[in-house]
Amino acid sequence: MFRRNCTKLNQAIGIQRWPSNQHKDSISKGGLSTKTLNSCDPTTANLNFSDPSYSSWVMEHPSALHSFDRMLSGAKGRRIVVFLDYDGTLSPIVDDPDRAFMSDEMRSAVREVAKNFPTAIISGRSRDKVYEFVQLTEVYYAGSHGMDIMGPPRQHKSRDSKHQTKVFDKEGNELALFQPAKDFLPSLRNIFNALEEKTRKINGVKIEDNRFCISVHFRRVREEDYCLLEEKVKSVLIGYPDFHLTTGKKVLEIRPSIKWNKGHALEYLLENLGFGSSSDLLPLYIGDDRTDEDAFKAIRNRGQGYPIIVSSIPKDTKASYSLRDPSEVLAFLIRLARWRKSSSSSRSLS
Repeated sequence: MFRRNCTKLNQAIGIQRWPSNQHKDSISKGGLSTKTLNSCDPTTANLNFSDPSYSSWVMEHPSALHSFDRMLSGAKGRRIVVFLDYDGTLSPIVDDPDRAFMSDEMRSAVREVAKNFPTAIISGRSRDKVYEFVQLTEVYYAGSHGMDIMGPPRQHKSRDSKHQTKVFDKEGNELALFQPAKDFLPSLRNIFNALEEKTRKINGVKIEDNRFCISVHFRRVREEDYCLLEEKVKSVLIGYPDFHLTTGKKVLEIRPSIKWNKGHALEYLLENLGFGSSSDLLPLYIGDDRTDEDAFKAIRNRGQGYPIIVSSIPKDTKASYSLRDPSEVLAFLIRLARWRKSSSSSRSLS
């Protein structure tokens, strides 16, 4: 009920608005141990659903664990590339965004996948923050919903070259730093400072600087204070017409209004990897949030690969398959790495 009254400023700014869904996490802080996963059959894990609406939804978006053999049956000889969201996918959703830690088991699984396939994490968080959480040099990182990408060097020039800078990692490997929203940084800093000032009296608010976007977390805000918070955020944006507001899981996000999202980031990384026009490509994207839908759409438009949504409730999505929670993401990644090892062994014996 408290959200129905928050309409005073909706017409003053172009706002993209959806209702927020509650998400109950069924993975513990430490995650599932590999020993536990080894003792069960991942193809049948968590398939007994008590919610009829979820069971019906899963019929349209089958479990990627249950469908694993069918999904990978035609993958031999194809180039698999793995894309992953972070929050709600590799880590549980938590009240404090600074404590969204991934488990050691998940980190190990992502490392094994990255050893076998090109792997990238595309998150709404800042790129530096995601790397701080993940701590793996084997993967590529795209922060701020793809507006800050540290990826493989581009093999040829393109219209995006003006946003790209050549950099080197600690091992001396050449990488490409791609930042299409760099011109917006001064305004983002001003918006961040204004938001901190305007919302400082609202208990529970956390303003997160994701460098090329700003997240206003309200998971700890009282329901009766939400309307005031939303009004304060929108009032700041009135002075910045080149930015827009979107919503996610208990978060309001301010982003530059440029034609760039996680789907564009996926395409950019595929092109840099040399797979832009590959006919034998099989990209996988696993994500749980509304912003991941752009990547799902990109995969569908290519007619190649599998978009996989992480959700324990039915929701509208462009994903073809589903996983229930981060524990099932862990099981899927472990199985994917094992599949590669077993298929490689079969080739070496033949």
